[in-house]
Amino acid sequence: MNLKQESKKVKNYFSPKIISEVNDQYVKIAKIKGQEVPWHNHENEDELFYIIEGSLLMEIENEPSFSMETGDLFVVPKGINHRVSSLEDCIIMLIETKTTKHTGEIESSITKSIDKQAY
Repeated sequence: MNLKQESKKVKNYFSPKIISEVNDQYVKIAKIKGQEVPWHNHENEDELFYIIEGSLLMEIENEPSFSMETGDLFVVPKGINHRVSSLEDCIIMLIETKTTKHTGEIESSITKSIDKQAY
């Protein structure tokens, strides 16, 4: 599977799409642009971010924010409040436990159920 080719299928921002699974994890691709992702956490699950293309601002509560660039990887530990944003198109891969809710317990206009994340 070529991640850049798969990312071309993602049409909407902030709408992760499941592209594969391994054990109890989903592998997802998402397109980010803007600041719509709310502060949230995943109480029982870590969340892996890998930047396929572009630049992503990662904000972790009570920590300095940092920019992630193409090829960078970062794991947000379970229970840690975080949000992401990007000024330009950014394509990311996420690896999350199958039970991970898109924006944790926070419901927002961008929140997608697992059903809506399937291709």
